[in-house]
Amino acid sequence: MAELTPEANRAARAMLKWSVRNLADNAGIAFSTVHRFESTGSATERTKEKIKAAYAAHGVEITNGDYTGARLRLDRGTS
Repeated sequence: MAELTPEANRAARAMLKWSVRNLADNAGIAFSTVHRFESTGSATERTKEKIKAAYAAHGVEITNGDYTGARLRLDRGTS
């Protein structure tokens, strides 16, 4: 599974037009946890998994190719 970096996190938030607070609410974590991760890169693996799950639930996937990043899934919103 792709590694979540602060840069990929900011890219994913931007795709969804989410603030730090929106991400915290959707991931079920504290605002300060998201802020710290984006500022320092420090977060537990459990926290990173919660963040990635929040993005996945809204059609955004964290990727690792030549560079880390985020992308909208093509099957977004379909059942």
